[in-house]
Amino acid sequence: MKRAVELSKQGMLNDKGGPFGCVIVKDNQIIAEGYNSVTSTNDPTAHAEVVAIRNACKNLNSFQLDNCIIYTSCEPCPMCLGAIYWARPQKVFYANTRTEAAEIGFDDEFIYKEIPLPLQERQIPFEHLQLEEARAIFELWDNKENKNRY
Repeated sequence: MKRAVELSKQGMLNDKGGPFGCVIVKDNQIIAEGYNSVTSTNDPTAHAEVVAIRNACKNLNSFQLDNCIIYTSCEPCPMCLGAIYWARPQKVFYANTRTEAAEIGFDDEFIYKEIPLPLQERQIPFEHLQLEEARAIFELWDNKENKNRY
């Protein structure tokens, strides 16, 4: 956890992004690190956890983090939470809470409130465009025999 906190400071002081760091460990070895680099890369998905997950999966040559532990300097936002669940680590430890993050201007509460709303009531409109071509691709996937499930 101390390394995740060090990374949060390093990234922030080097003007890479916000004060967030993450370390991923497997078999008591750090296999990947990341710090927030949203503003330096102009990538809104470059949160510390996502950066670390990308690095870990590359290093492990796997799209899952089996038997890995994530240490992050702050409770993950909704996007990072989703990425963590898709990566399937064994456990997550975090330092600062989402409430503490909100107190310094990183407030994700509006996203948590948006998720359960009907699509037409969300702040960003979502509209379903039903296309047979798109549905056909799903049918191809469903019938594909050699697919790599995840």
